Amino acid sequence: MTKHINPSVPLPSAGLRGRYILLASNSPRRRELLGMILPEFGIAEAREVDEIYPDGLPADEVPVYLSRLKASAYSDLLDDDLSLLLITADTVVILDGCILGKPRDRSDAVAMLESLSGKTHTVVTGVTLSSAGGCESFSERTDVHFAPLTRGEIEAYVDSFRPYDKAGAYGIQEWIGAAAISGIEGCFYNVMGLPLHALYSFLRKVGGKNSI
Repeated sequence: MTKHINPSVPLPSAGLRGRYILLASNSPRRRELLGMILPEFGIAEAREVDEIYPDGLPADEVPVYLSRLKASAYSDLLDDDLSLLLITADTVVILDGCILGKPRDRSDAVAMLESLSGKTHTVVTGVTLSSAGGCESFSERTDVHFAPLTRGEIEAYVDSFRPYDKAGAYGIQEWIGAAAISGIEGCFYNVMGLPLHALYSFLRKVGGKNSI
C-alpha cells in the first residue's frame, strides 16, 4: 500500500484518531477528492474484481453492489487489523434507466455524449466502508442537466480530453462541465466519483468505533 499525506489540510477531528483509512481505488480523481477531507490515508494495491452485477438489479442499486464486491477482494487485510477502515466506491451514469459505463473507444464516447446532449441524467455513487467488525454502505445521487451539444463540440471534447476512463464519457471538472452542463441537483463531487460531504458525515458517525 502507498501512503498519501496532504500537509496543506489541517487534521480534522472527525473522531478518527486511532483508525487507519485505506482507499481501494485506481482512480486518481478519487484519491485527490479523499485528500480534500482527509490529510492522511493509504492506497491499497489494485486487486482484480469482475464487476458483474445480477440481471434485473435496479440501476441505482448497482453502485453499492459493486462497492461491496470491490471490498470483498480485501477481506484478508481486514482480518489482521481492527484499526483499519477500508473505503471502496463505484460510480455509474444512468440515462433513461440504463447504465452508461466507460466508453470502449472514440466512437462509443461520441455516441454516449450524443445520447446525453440536451437531457438530464443521474449519477449515483455507492460507497462501502469496511472493517474487521463488518461493513456499511450508502449511495448518493446527483441529477445532471446537459445543454444541447453539436456533433463538432462533442468530437472536439473527446479528442482533446480522451474521456475513456470515465463513466458516461465525460468529466464534470473539464471543459464539458463548464460549457455544457447547465445545472446539477445534488453533490458536485459525487459526479467526479466521491460524495465528499456524505462520506465525511459517515466517517464522523463511525468515529473511533471498531464495530464497522
